[in-house]
Amino acid sequence: MRILVTGATGYLGIRVASALTAAGHAVLALVRPGREGCLPAGCRAVPGDVVEPSSVRRAIAGCDALMHLAALVKMWSREPREFDRVNVEGVASALRAAEEAGVARVVYTSTIVALGPTDGEVRDESSDRTDFRFHTDYERSKWVAERMVREKAAAGGPIVMVYPGVVYGPGAGTQGNLLAESLRAHQAGRPKPRLGRGDRRICYAFIEDVARGHLLALERGVPGRGYILGGENATQDEIRSLLREITGIAPSRRVVPYWAGELAGRTLRAWARLSGAPPAFTDGVIGTFRHEWAYSTQRAVAELGYSVTPLREGLRRTLGALQRETAGPAGAA
Repeated sequence: MRILVTGATGYLGIRVASALTAAGHAVLALVRPGREGCLPAGCRAVPGDVVEPSSVRRAIAGCDALMHLAALVKMWSREPREFDRVNVEGVASALRAAEEAGVARVVYTSTIVALGPTDGEVRDESSDRTDFRFHTDYERSKWVAERMVREKAAAGGPIVMVYPGVVYGPGAGTQGNLLAESLRAHQAGRPKPRLGRGDRRICYAFIEDVARGHLLALERGVPGRGYILGGENATQDEIRSLLREITGIAPSRRVVPYWAGELAGRTLRAWARLSGAPPAFTDGVIGTFRHEWAYSTQRAVAELGYSVTPLREGLRRTLGALQRETAGPAGAA
């Protein structure tokens, strides 16, 4: 199958593109100039940007499928409008180009964040969002795009939607790889303090599972349906306990109350607005972690053959990769 992939240079996109080429698909990657070197082997770069409709139309010509992963995954931007340009208008542009080109299959990458918090429950793809107090522009814009994509799918578009959990695993320490900084700090003997009570469940998804899940959604997904590509629902305290088991390093005893984190985040966000330098975190991010984001992968397992790497194993493999990364070529030898 000839597939156009958007977002193929991102933390998750690189793994998805690699999974597609390994399965024998011909992968064309829409990339901005200068980013060609970030593509995995086997992909052919096509210059363009999801916010430039003409470049998407040129790139998708002759393709059988579209895999749309491109998104602005950040906690903050000096121009909030940028989230709408990429995460909403970029999606609309890609879907329009796919429809005009007669593409037979579209896989759209959403996120469990678009489906909303699950406080006290474990939800799935069919759950309607009940909390509309958005914590970040990323969350808000992905929800807006989610509604638009669902409408297109309900109208007969050949669209399969996937919802990764909080993705973790080896790879670049970008804002799409939320656990990376905490894992590096813990491994270096500088464990992060606990935020709040540490009892909120979050659906963590190992990156290799999620990448394979995209391939399965392409090949087996039912148009009009969505699939959670997640993993174990774990609390902060459970992760801290696993890290202690794996590394032998005790977690920090320090606790940062939510209110204190939000106050600091609000201050950092205000300073970022003045200085233009991205904040380490924001009050919106802290507010996100006040909630549970617990989701079930049952549909993906039953219909796609999706499988979940146990959290303990995923963390062990991630820490091993970080250790090799720190050691460098000499240490690896």
